[in-house]
Amino acid sequence: MVEWAPWWSKTTDRWKTEGLPDNLNNEEIQEYFGLDPMICVHAIGTVGMPQPAYHGGPVVLDMDSYNALRPGLFLDEMIDAVISRVRKIKPKHDRGEIIVRLWLDGFFWFPRKMLGIESHMYGFYDQPDLIHKMNRDLTEFNLRVIKKLFPVLKPDMVGFAEDMSYNNGPMLSEDMFNEFLLPYYQQVIPAIKINGGKVLCDSDGDITHLLPWMRRAGIEGVYPLERQAGVDLVRLRREYPDFLFMGGYDKMVMSLGMETMRAEFERLLPAMRTGGYILSVDHQTPPGVSLEQYRNYLSLLQEYSEKAVIVHESMKQVN
Repeated sequence: MVEWAPWWSKTTDRWKTEGLPDNLNNEEIQEYFGLDPMICVHAIGTVGMPQPAYHGGPVVLDMDSYNALRPGLFLDEMIDAVISRVRKIKPKHDRGEIIVRLWLDGFFWFPRKMLGIESHMYGFYDQPDLIHKMNRDLTEFNLRVIKKLFPVLKPDMVGFAEDMSYNNGPMLSEDMFNEFLLPYYQQVIPAIKINGGKVLCDSDGDITHLLPWMRRAGIEGVYPLERQAGVDLVRLRREYPDFLFMGGYDKMVMSLGMETMRAEFERLLPAMRTGGYILSVDHQTPPGVSLEQYRNYLSLLQEYSEKAVIVHESMKQVN
């Protein structure tokens, strides 16, 4: 029973006025709610990077400005900081008390973070050499992270941050994926798998058309499966029985009462019973959900998790 992403600050601020204790960190909030704590370890090479002037704005404009910024990116001390944090949580992980999710910047996400949303989209056509340069640098950094981190602690899953889709599907073509992302995935993912890691992709929006592309890249699963974007998890589970899924629960029903919430669990229960799927809110719980409503969601999550596990185990025994 997990919340794969921390809650919005506006959500927890509301809950504190309704009884959630103050001064709890993300792990402590998960424990307070009776969830299995999932801890995200961010292994990114842009710590201390200048922030854009506005949301979605650029940090660099061209190859020259990227090269000027490059000496401050992907530093060894950034990896050392991650290793230091991992060593602190390792005893809990070794005892099975926490789940560890490793965050790596992906090859759509990172150039967008640098160029900004609009310039990134033009960049595939106007500055392809720059995007390849960024992704070569990111590949080298991610490989260094894997080489140093996995001997210390093997994460339960590795998630590439991408957000390649919106409500109407992918924001790039398959040809663009093949040219600008696939070669770099094919270098990094084998290194993760050799070390025994599960590889998933974090992409909002409708990821339906992306799944065959992800499989070719070696990606084994995807989250958060946003219902508002039209993602039909039950259908995807039938079409991709060996793919891993996490999320899928429509956050927009959480404030609509127990009957509506239960109907959403019923929709997803067949997929839960197949295994390889961890139900969770299909992004982060919005601030429109009260603390009482969230507790109701948790009680249903407990109920349906037990239903799924009991049936799944009985099926295994029969087989």
